[in-house]
Amino acid sequence: MSDERPPRRRSRVPAGRLERLARFGWMAGEFAAGGFVEGTRRFFGGAAADAASVLLNPASARRLAQRLSRLRGAAMKLGQLLSLESTDILPSEFAEALAVLRASADAMPPAQVRRVLGREYGKGWEARFADFDWEPLAAASIGQVHAATATDGRRLALKIQYPGIAKSIDSDVDNVAALLRLGRFLPGEIDLSGILEEAKRQLRQEADYLVEAENLRRYAALLEDEPALRVPGVHDDLTTRRVLAMDRIDGEPIEALTGSGVAQPRRDAIGRTLERLVFRELFEFHFMQTDPNFANYLIEPEADRIALLDLGAARAFDPAFCERYARIVRAALSGDRRALRAAAVAIGYLAEHEREDRARGVEDLILLVCEPLRHEGVYDFGRSQVPSRTRDLGFDLAFRKGFLRPPPPETVFLHRKLVGSFLLCARIRARVDVNALIRPLIGL
Repeated sequence: MSDERPPRRRSRVPAGRLERLARFGWMAGEFAAGGFVEGTRRFFGGAAADAASVLLNPASARRLAQRLSRLRGAAMKLGQLLSLESTDILPSEFAEALAVLRASADAMPPAQVRRVLGREYGKGWEARFADFDWEPLAAASIGQVHAATATDGRRLALKIQYPGIAKSIDSDVDNVAALLRLGRFLPGEIDLSGILEEAKRQLRQEADYLVEAENLRRYAALLEDEPALRVPGVHDDLTTRRVLAMDRIDGEPIEALTGSGVAQPRRDAIGRTLERLVFRELFEFHFMQTDPNFANYLIEPEADRIALLDLGAARAFDPAFCERYARIVRAALSGDRRALRAAAVAIGYLAEHEREDRARGVEDLILLVCEPLRHEGVYDFGRSQVPSRTRDLGFDLAFRKGFLRPPPPETVFLHRKLVGSFLLCARIRARVDVNALIRPLIGL
């Protein structure tokens, strides 16, 4: 076991449906108790204490994020998704609190790891490995990753799924949604049924590591002409539906590029590769890795090659959908509002006969988020104000103009990738000519 890696916080994963349901019940009770305390404080302080504002306080938001990180599974994954997707409908303190879910989860204790491996590999599974590091390399929402060495010397990264996660996906998603409604974190008039069903579909896929193994092989073939990108190979003899055996890749976290000593050309080259990948995925491959969590990227320093570690959240898109999205981008680049509105209606961002001020607001929002694409020349992600401006415009559209239409379900995970890739480039302060990258891919 490495002595350089500090031990992670460990907690047992609640695996049974009844146990997980009980945890949600406790969270609901905490909301009520927290609201009572906050309401009492405001009452004696002479402040207004309506139910929504009492429940919508930063302490409640942070407490919810902490509880979801310990539940793990679909509950944590949905929290991650909402922290990126819903800045226009969630209060800022809630979105900021959920941002901690994009970092790391508790690790399950060794006893649970042993039980999972025993169930997947059978009795005497230890004989398959010359070495197994009990301190995980990473712990996320669906599983955690351990370094291991096979008896034949292969250096492996074993992705081990938390017990009970696959069976609890539907109930977890429904319970998180109910909890958000209870806490008044989501406006009651928004119909999230399509988004929730899409989340369940995607999460069921992520919980099947045989599907992820196939995604890794497919993605590696698509990236054969991209020497700056690498996907770990799969070891089929040690892979099951709940354990994924991959090549272990050594590298530095992408956040290492945020240091003051990193040369700007290096930041720019990594940012350019990431942006080119996003648009090739959407407009050329029609197949996308939709989870841009920073932990899913490693930089191999010698070649400055980016290793893409997680293909569980991959999604295939219908070519017709990708063409509709290309129509939006082409209209945004040309500044043609008439074409932009028609494209927004075609993809589902707008109803055909939307109220004029709302339709105009959606057009403004699309043009704003397309700013890096529309900018001629090098775009400085590190100096961009697009995230805060988008949040402000989204709140204005939702609460002043009353536009509370949820995004089309098939765009939810696409949005996660687009937003996350922007944040990655902003974090490493990359400067990229995005306009030049995207034009050939959309036929311009």
